[in-house]
Amino acid sequence: MEKPREESQILEELATLAIEPGYVHAIAYMCNRDNSIYFRDILKPADMEPLFSRDRLIRTELTTLIGLMVKQPLDFSIPTPDVVRSYIVRTDTLMRELHDAMSFPMFAAMLDAGNAGAEPPNPWHGPGMREPIFYGSESAYAFQYRDFVPQKYGSDDDWLRTNRGFTSGQARTIAMTMCELMDERGTEFINRARRTKKEPDTWLPTFEFSIDEVASRGAIEREVVAAFFDAFLFGGDNSNFKEVGDFNLVAARPLIPTDRGTVLLFSHYAIYEAVYESPFFWMLEDKPYRPAAAKHRGDFAEQFATQRLAAVFGPKHVHTNVNLVGSKEIEGEVDVLVAYSNRLIIVQAKAKKLTLEARKGNDNQLKKDFAAAIQDSYDQAWSCANKLLAGGVQLQDAQGNEIELPGRIKEVFLVSLVSEHYPALAFQANLSLKYQTTEVIRPPLVMDVFLLDTLTEMLTSPLRLMSYLQLRVALADKLMTGHELTVLGFHLKQNLWVDEEYATVILEDSIAQDLDTAMLVRRDRLPGNPTPEGILTKMKGTCYEQLITEIETSENPGVLELGFHLLTMNEKACNNVHLLLEGIAQRTGRDRKLHDVTLLAAGAPPCGITFHCNAEITDDAIATLKFHCAKRKYHQRADKWFGISINPHGQVQFGVTMDSNWVQSDDMDRITEGMSPGVEASKALPQFLRKAKEAKPGRNDPCHCGSGRKYKKCCMP
Repeated sequence: MEKPREESQILEELATLAIEPGYVHAIAYMCNRDNSIYFRDILKPADMEPLFSRDRLIRTELTTLIGLMVKQPLDFSIPTPDVVRSYIVRTDTLMRELHDAMSFPMFAAMLDAGNAGAEPPNPWHGPGMREPIFYGSESAYAFQYRDFVPQKYGSDDDWLRTNRGFTSGQARTIAMTMCELMDERGTEFINRARRTKKEPDTWLPTFEFSIDEVASRGAIEREVVAAFFDAFLFGGDNSNFKEVGDFNLVAARPLIPTDRGTVLLFSHYAIYEAVYESPFFWMLEDKPYRPAAAKHRGDFAEQFATQRLAAVFGPKHVHTNVNLVGSKEIEGEVDVLVAYSNRLIIVQAKAKKLTLEARKGNDNQLKKDFAAAIQDSYDQAWSCANKLLAGGVQLQDAQGNEIELPGRIKEVFLVSLVSEHYPALAFQANLSLKYQTTEVIRPPLVMDVFLLDTLTEMLTSPLRLMSYLQLRVALADKLMTGHELTVLGFHLKQNLWVDEEYATVILEDSIAQDLDTAMLVRRDRLPGNPTPEGILTKMKGTCYEQLITEIETSENPGVLELGFHLLTMNEKACNNVHLLLEGIAQRTGRDRKLHDVTLLAAGAPPCGITFHCNAEITDDAIATLKFHCAKRKYHQRADKWFGISINPHGQVQFGVTMDSNWVQSDDMDRITEGMSPGVEASKALPQFLRKAKEAKPGRNDPCHCGSGRKYKKCCMP
């Protein structure tokens, strides 16, 4: 492996290139090339593919280039097209070289160890973390930064108005207006280039804004826009920005002044992130206001989590600032507690960031930052979970109301939540988080408010969300990923299941492009599909989906268990459930008799579902299903078995859940002797499906629903 040049040499050459005459026009071209999404009519996942190209410069790289460029007064002269192209080619080459230089020590150490026959060193500490931190994927969508601003700083609006001349809502509107103008100009430039078949001399006008046009377009007073421009205007020479990881002033103040009274803004992300993050640091400089700012920052994470989780579980199941009151004192506090059915979710929120020293690879600071942001919150959640399960404490919410928990808790999920962007959060949590588990307390999940927002946007029922938590924490030691959005994207495509033969699975960022597309459609109101193709769409209109819909908001623990089981099935098994339910429903509709089928889960431990279809709900029908399930459970030597009765319309009538250790019984041995095995849910079922097909009524046959009318006049699609 050839050793690359030192980072300092590469950055020095980049710095020299960035102050070449007219380099700002190369920046404008690269920002358009690497930040734009082109689509026609509707936005499709394929349209997102360029954003995952290895040739694309990511936001941190572009911000680095802009930070180097503004070290000298900008030269706005327009070079010839050949000169601009040479700037771009040289920039791309140097940025690839910089990436190689940052990665080299890690790979070299591993290669040397391999050649020496020694144990490879752990590369993911100290300087080795600089590469995933700098090149890691964004954990937040730009529109999330934009839309969360009023909620994050709404309590600080008086301070902002007095000290900066605008409110959080006005800041959001101004930033959004600038981005809308940027999109319109970019589209206009693209269309003009297509018409004329000629590239524009420069893309810079796409990114240039005046106070008057923003005020007019956004219907905001000119002085408010001027105050906003002043607050986010780059000033100074950025002399402290010398290496990757140093504070880059253009990240906090992304509006670059021109020599003609306008400003340059090169991306949506830059202004939205600055509006989300910078105001808190302004407030810290106001010492008398500092305690209030810190309190509001902490409140935001808790209030946000409460709001998003209440949208899924219902407000009565979500409690904020829950005190664990012992006999003499408060023994703990849960920031947000979800108590639903026989499950708990404990959320401990922190408003912490990764410091500059940590970003630069200071191992001690990395550990301190992680402890303050993640490990401490997990330790608090673990302590509270154990106290809750042990009993002896009374739960009181923020208003002093007592909270009743179910008598038997089946699972407790622990969530460490941060309100700020924390680079390579999933990666660092996988490597550094020290945690414990019990039969009830599951491995923790570390996330930021941006992931929580996306999770609750896509998984909108208690069953769907808790099923995902179950599947995700079960793979805590198997998955390697840059950020959790990739994992969620994978789950939405094909269910979060990994074969046991794989010890480690690495997920590529591009897996999330369907999710990214859906979120853009929803939040930016773009034309397109608001739901990724996969587990939320493939079974629409089937008996399987109807079954899920009927049980996904149930608080009954047994029904919830069945839902979890159904959601672990693969696509073939789900289709089989649909076909078999349709078949027994049609047969019962025609002859008004009981029909049944039993499906076995693949793998261990043994488990299964017995479906009955009854024309009516009777005591005999309930007793028959219970006895059938007991026999099946015993015959399969299973600890868990489910039973569901449906009517001829496929609607759930009642259910049975049996959850107890298998125990040998002479009586049950006699009763189940010669009992035929069930069928595995994911296998081909030709004999059952043939019967289902035969049971389908003809157009003029009596409808299977029992109405007495002809099928074509009743339930025929």
